[in-house]
Amino acid sequence: MDKAEADRKVEESVEEDDQVVNPWQVSAKDGGKIDYDKLIDKFGCQRLQPSLVDRVQRLTSRPPHVFLRRGVFFAHRDFDEILNAYERGEKFYLYTGRGPSSEALHLGHLVPFMFTKYLQDAFKVPLVIQLTDDEKCMWKNLSVEESQRLARENAKDIIACGFDISKTFIFSDFDYVGGAFYKNMVKVAKCVTYNKVVGIFGFTGEDHIGKVSFPPVQAVPSFPSSFPHLFSGKDDLRCLIPCAIDQDPYFRMTRDVAPRLGYHKPALIESSFFPALQGETGKMSASDPNSAIYVTDSAKDIKNKINKYAFSGGQDSIEKHRLYGANLEVDIPIKYLNFFLDDDAELERITKEYGAGRMLTGEVKQRLIQVLTEMVERHRRARAAVTDEMVDAFMAVRPLPNMFD
Repeated sequence: MDKAEADRKVEESVEEDDQVVNPWQVSAKDGGKIDYDKLIDKFGCQRLQPSLVDRVQRLTSRPPHVFLRRGVFFAHRDFDEILNAYERGEKFYLYTGRGPSSEALHLGHLVPFMFTKYLQDAFKVPLVIQLTDDEKCMWKNLSVEESQRLARENAKDIIACGFDISKTFIFSDFDYVGGAFYKNMVKVAKCVTYNKVVGIFGFTGEDHIGKVSFPPVQAVPSFPSSFPHLFSGKDDLRCLIPCAIDQDPYFRMTRDVAPRLGYHKPALIESSFFPALQGETGKMSASDPNSAIYVTDSAKDIKNKINKYAFSGGQDSIEKHRLYGANLEVDIPIKYLNFFLDDDAELERITKEYGAGRMLTGEVKQRLIQVLTEMVERHRRARAAVTDEMVDAFMAVRPLPNMFD
């Protein structure tokens, strides 16, 4: 790829007539599905091939996560380079994050953290988790104090996913930005023109300057020198970022700048969007409580939401269903089971029987209710055990002497 083509890839955001995908909006024309093949082409990333999944299993000596096996994480940038380096005995670190704009997380919010937990355990590497309370203060019109409060509340849900405190540093931007981190922000900002940032993110003259100046904040955790208490003298350390593909514009910008500042380009492994209960039209909306299952939902809430709102691909009568079977392409209960039912054999059986009409929508929804109720209850118990002192411990600026053990 020549420089002109590379610049085109960096500057393009997928904002055409048929779909809009950026960090703040995900939508398809006329309520349609997101075209991930088109997204890969426009963003310039690569599809995650089964051969890479097989390599992960071989290098880690553990089964690949269900999100890898079933293509939930479907695209990447230089993930193969991370595996090549790991095979040579070179370590890396993980970086992911959360924009704390709501009190409770929904299941779609949990997906990157569940997968990041697997990567941390499988590769035995350190992790930094950024809470962008400053971003949400600017985009969601929240007060500084409320953004900080939500960051701590969300941190409890993140910690409840089971991260290893001896390998994990969680930080909020309001608390941590400064020093080496801020120096890297300034270096990035000097490398990115206003035209470039408008081309990548679609900012307009109506956006306040806080939004235009934010991208370097999310960029620089991918540089190890931003964390001198963790990675002092390790400027050559590579970074792998698990995230949903709507975050790709930030890291296209970062990858363009990184070599000019003397760092490796961060590698990415990117997921599709977790669909709303009402159908696969993008990602779930925190503004519509009936579009999502939340980690605070009771068993009764989950049962009601699945039965009432989960879009079904089943036929409108039992007779037709027995004859034609379910349309699995649009069926939300099957899509949710694809995320959260671990047993491959059971999922294959349900898919086959339901698609053939031998299994009814109510039966599939009942199994999904069981899976989600158990999962949410497990998370609720884990979160209840997370104290303010534990949050302080994860967010303390401290060395992690055993982070690569």
